[in-house]
Amino acid sequence: MVSCPHRIADVSRSAPVVPAAALLTVALALTLTSCTGGGGGGGAGAAPGSAGLRDPYFPRLGNGGYDAGHYALTLAYDPEADAPLRGTAVITARATRHLASFNLDLKGLDVESVAVDGVTARWKRAGQELTVTPADAGLDEGKTFRTTVRYSGAPQTLTDPDGSREGWLPTADGALALGEPAGSMTWFPGNHHPSDKAAYDLTVTVPEGLHAVSNGELRRESTEDGRTTFSWRTAEPMASYVATLAIGTYEIRRSTAGGGEGEGSGRLPVYVAVDPSQAEDSRAVLGRIPEVVAWAERYFGPYPFSSTGAIVDRPEDSAYALETQNRPVFPGAPDLSLLVHELAHQWYGDSVTPKSWRDMWLNEGFATYAEWLWEGDHGGDSAQETFDALYEGDYFPDAASNEAVWDFPPARPPSAARISDSPVYERGAMVLHQVREAVGDDAFFELIRGWAAVHRHGNADTADFTAYAEKFAEEAAPGADLTPVWDDWLYGDGKPPLA
Repeated sequence: MVSCPHRIADVSRSAPVVPAAALLTVALALTLTSCTGGGGGGGAGAAPGSAGLRDPYFPRLGNGGYDAGHYALTLAYDPEADAPLRGTAVITARATRHLASFNLDLKGLDVESVAVDGVTARWKRAGQELTVTPADAGLDEGKTFRTTVRYSGAPQTLTDPDGSREGWLPTADGALALGEPAGSMTWFPGNHHPSDKAAYDLTVTVPEGLHAVSNGELRRESTEDGRTTFSWRTAEPMASYVATLAIGTYEIRRSTAGGGEGEGSGRLPVYVAVDPSQAEDSRAVLGRIPEVVAWAERYFGPYPFSSTGAIVDRPEDSAYALETQNRPVFPGAPDLSLLVHELAHQWYGDSVTPKSWRDMWLNEGFATYAEWLWEGDHGGDSAQETFDALYEGDYFPDAASNEAVWDFPPARPPSAARISDSPVYERGAMVLHQVREAVGDDAFFELIRGWAAVHRHGNADTADFTAYAEKFAEEAAPGADLTPVWDDWLYGDGKPPLA
């Protein structure tokens, strides 16, 4: 029984493509570029939308003044071309104030044109910010508008504060796009903060013989003149950091599972794409996806999306697994515990998404606790035994890792470089176990199912969780005191005393 942080593998490399039609993202940079286009902008009372959402760890990610509802992305990828990626992003959004201008996150790539509601707009670049000034009097508060960005170039690979690689990752036969926390802005423009979720349509053209695998459901696949086009649709809201695109040679496996929000028969489509080098090693574990989903539904409630599955690339392609929506990405064949972890994220992280990167423990603590529950139900250590091993310093094989669990409270990582450290995972799971101890088993499992239901397809932060748990405990477990859990385990420094 090993706890599996979400960062664990490598990626794949991309192939040729065509035009693009809609997306949103975020990043970090500082170059000043120029603008083009026509039209004026402004109007009485109009003001620019903010260029960042002041996230505690990534303040320049995201943009204010509008709410994105849908990304239509049309992409063509050709690794032999001078500009290997060409795209058109059509972003449908609603203005939340009277906007004279607004920003999109886009790192690298060359912008060719920008239009708002079909009218050419002025634009300028500064680092990761693409500032758009619509023609005429700007955008009235409440107005739904559509922004079309045409762009091209060679997408970049970013290095995170913790040293991991994200963004556009070249692989031996294509590319793999991973977005946590800011990588999506390297391949499409958008509002790249987890607090602004949207639906997606993604159409990707690649050289014949390659696959382009993304989130949601495959609506169409066709080949003409040596190129194959794949059209994917994600109807449920999705944060851009869990959007993915994997281009390469894959073995495709399709099956079904029970439950979920699938169309027609009520069966849940399972779509798995595996690099041929990993096919044999991964066959047995990926064959258990329907079993894991059915098990998780008993604890967490109905599966929140209309399909599930996985993408498995070579171990050298990425250094971590990621809970990309509908089908998590793995660096090589995953073990069963890691599969459980990433599928649990479909409820906690993908459906219930954090309002800011400070709230990562709500993703990782829940997914880690899911591992503990699975182990206990399948002949391994119980959740209590795992908790005890962590508390007593016997969980990891080395003393440094055992001590690192207490480095900081899970709700207060000291920096962006630490949001994927052990306290967010293991101590985050220990917080949940302490809640369970305080309210009792029946109330606890009702609580975590209710949390997933109340915030389904939305966003929530730590304050939302503690308030929900307090209110729930008042009704379901009268007399339970959660204050020590929050004070000592969630926010307290050092190793808390056991009650």
